[in-house]
Amino acid sequence: MSVLTSPLTTVLATSLAASLACASTTGVAAAPTASPLADAPPPAATGAPPSPSMQRAQALVARMTLAEKASQLQHESPGIPRLGIPAYNWWSEGLHGVARADVATVFPQAIGLAATWDTPLVQRVGEVIGIEFRAKFRGTVGADGSSGLYRGLTLWSPNVNIFRDPRWGRGQETYGEDPALTARMGVAFIQGLQGPDPRHPRVSAAVKHFAVHSGPEADRHKEDVRVSPRDLVDTYLPAFHAAVTEGRAESVMCAYNAVDGVPACASEPLLRQRLREEWKFQGHVVSDCGAVADIHQDSAHHHVKTPEAAVALAVRAGTDLICDFGGNSTASPATTVAAVRQGLLREADLDRALHRLFDVRLRLGLLDPPGQGPFAGITADEFDTPAHRALNLETARRSLVLLKNDGLLPLKTPPRRIAVIGPNADSVDALVGNYNGTPSRPVTLLAGLKARYPDARIDFVEGTGWVAPPLEDLPAGRLCADAACTRPGLSFERFANLRLEGTPISSTVEAQARFRWGWPDAHDRQESARWSGFVRAAESGEHLFRLKGNRGYRVWIDGERVVDLWDIAWPTSTRGVQLEAGRTYALRVEALQTGWEGEQRLQWSRPGASDEAALAAAREADLVVFASGLTWEFEGEEMTVLAPGFASGDRTRIDLPAPQQKLLERLAGLGRPLVLVNFSGSAMAFGAATSQAAAIVQAWYPGGEGGQAVAELLAGDFSPSGRLPVTFYRSAEQLPPFKEYGMQGRTYRWFKGEPLFPFGHGLGYARFSYAQARLASPRVRAGQGTRLSVLLKNESGREAAEVVQVYARRPGALAPERTLVAFRRVVLRGGESRRLSFDLDAKAMSVVQADGQRVVEDGPVWLWIGGGQPVPAITGVRAPGRALTLQVSGRARLPAF
Repeated sequence: MSVLTSPLTTVLATSLAASLACASTTGVAAAPTASPLADAPPPAATGAPPSPSMQRAQALVARMTLAEKASQLQHESPGIPRLGIPAYNWWSEGLHGVARADVATVFPQAIGLAATWDTPLVQRVGEVIGIEFRAKFRGTVGADGSSGLYRGLTLWSPNVNIFRDPRWGRGQETYGEDPALTARMGVAFIQGLQGPDPRHPRVSAAVKHFAVHSGPEADRHKEDVRVSPRDLVDTYLPAFHAAVTEGRAESVMCAYNAVDGVPACASEPLLRQRLREEWKFQGHVVSDCGAVADIHQDSAHHHVKTPEAAVALAVRAGTDLICDFGGNSTASPATTVAAVRQGLLREADLDRALHRLFDVRLRLGLLDPPGQGPFAGITADEFDTPAHRALNLETARRSLVLLKNDGLLPLKTPPRRIAVIGPNADSVDALVGNYNGTPSRPVTLLAGLKARYPDARIDFVEGTGWVAPPLEDLPAGRLCADAACTRPGLSFERFANLRLEGTPISSTVEAQARFRWGWPDAHDRQESARWSGFVRAAESGEHLFRLKGNRGYRVWIDGERVVDLWDIAWPTSTRGVQLEAGRTYALRVEALQTGWEGEQRLQWSRPGASDEAALAAAREADLVVFASGLTWEFEGEEMTVLAPGFASGDRTRIDLPAPQQKLLERLAGLGRPLVLVNFSGSAMAFGAATSQAAAIVQAWYPGGEGGQAVAELLAGDFSPSGRLPVTFYRSAEQLPPFKEYGMQGRTYRWFKGEPLFPFGHGLGYARFSYAQARLASPRVRAGQGTRLSVLLKNESGREAAEVVQVYARRPGALAPERTLVAFRRVVLRGGESRRLSFDLDAKAMSVVQADGQRVVEDGPVWLWIGGGQPVPAITGVRAPGRALTLQVSGRARLPAF
């Protein structure tokens, strides 16, 4: 399909026409009333005089040579001393805190933020993250104003892609499966990050990945997404539109994938027509890292033949900044210079890109002397403060979703003995998710329970690993440099190639088989390493060995190769080995040291770590808490996971990994009070444990304070109010193939089956009632809005929060089963009542046709207002609420967004 006749071009044409022709066929449509989900007016059209910062940017660029201009097009921009321009690295990550920059406040992962359904809270979280970025910048900025990787003020967050399929590993970075919820969360986060003054933004937010991007990870560099006009307008673009027109995001990141045959970072329909012309976007576009190289590379899109053509195509389409990895010639300044000299790229187009880049640098104060400007009062130590940790704890509390409760929770009396079991019980990895910082005082679930119940006996038995027997770092006391074990440690050699050849670049004796490398050299590392020595077994039985780090490795015991994962795409063997207590064995470990994984360490599983120890602890306990799920090492971005059910960071199944499922079902069979606390960034299916466990808590990746929040929930210190931002399915078999981007059969809006737990579901410790639901105008003309109100009462004796949700459905139309059109988190004291009102605009009553036109049709609109969707979860719980019918007369066309 050519670009000229693609669905994207069709949608552009029809939506532009609809913006100019919004009158009803039966008369001029009345102005719609405001709605909690309504879009703000777009920014003023171009044509106004350039701002002072833009004038300065234009003057600065005019003084540059072509080579200097080309150097500023790459994310790692060198300084130009003669013009007073410091070096600047544009790459910083702030998905749920300052990422990859040492200690910072680590908030719940983005999917957990979405589970709060609390936009004011998410905006406050964004404000704190922006402040901590300023603090990190203040503490690391050079005397000349230069800033390095992950220390700048240009954040490549948030991710507002739609989490259309639970198998996608990066879904944890999003705000879930619903366009409206995603839009509200994205706008709140961006406004918190950037602050209220666009002349002096606190930081620059980049909304990503534009557009239609959501896996599979293995195909992202070559995927050509063909999406219908309806799905484009109805699902994939609304959150981007809101982020740009209402959130006023300073930046947009274009995606790896192609859309309708054109790589997203070279797509004029997306970047020029949609983003610039229709949405009036004034900021800059940055490529996803390596996406411009993908435009020409044989292994990716191969859309053009040369790096010069790829750069020219991207910049002409509207990409202003190229992110790439070291050693790739595409982002080299010489490539851009060659593109201009070959006549592929006009220098004026390059200038346009640089004007946008320097405009935001100037407004951020990045060309001013350090310590000046409106944010000079933010000190270098203003991160991970007590106030920030307190907000983090409150955010974690609100993110937790109580999926099931048979009456066990809140715990009536403090338990005397608690068995804490499972791979995530004492895991910091389970707290932080991906794109994370480092919490200074991480509170795991085990630590949280110990702090909340200091008088209880708490027995911790891991019982199982995530996908295999539990692994632990091989203790230094078990490693020897000689067979007699008179000298501790292992010999360690590093080689400047991937073949362990030649003279080592370093030879040392290390206490353990452990090595860590970091930025800025990680992406350039092309080395191999060897540890050699002896290991002395502590127990007799089968041992498994693993070198943690997600890069190729091999392990030999007494000359026998027991692990061969050198080529991790084609593993040849990995098996257990029988060791005898007290005996010493020759050990050799060889490893690749490449790419992103900045740490390697040798681990083993011991024979004593078995189900039986966990079952014995559970039999003696008053309460069993099983901490299940995944971590960022199993679901994430383009990664290798050598376990059944995982592929390239995605999942092929959504059930708990088999070892966890097996142990969980054995625990449930003991008849002890059992709480399942699941840590994951995506939906899980719990199998028989769904009915066997007395209570299930979805904890997501809850941040540095997460363990305390979970312990407080179990104790009843607060009533949980988190709600699911995604559907929990019974199995992946209920879904269409992962690679299909069509929305039919996906998410609560188009799914016709029975979910395990529905989107919007979540229980609390209070009971709410809905009464006296009314429409201000039960009959409206197409294009008009109305007001919906309801009396909400907290029927319990304790303060609690309710997330009030409004859904609309157009019966008989080719439309979603239901669509979220408004929501609000409300806190009421015990016994308190409050009348709530929601203004519903014409968009809430609309449907998107096959050609991408948004219309309001004649006929009834079914409305529901309640504490969730009007469907029961598998537990039989149905959200309280009220149904109403609104009658629409006539027909009206609306703007697409």
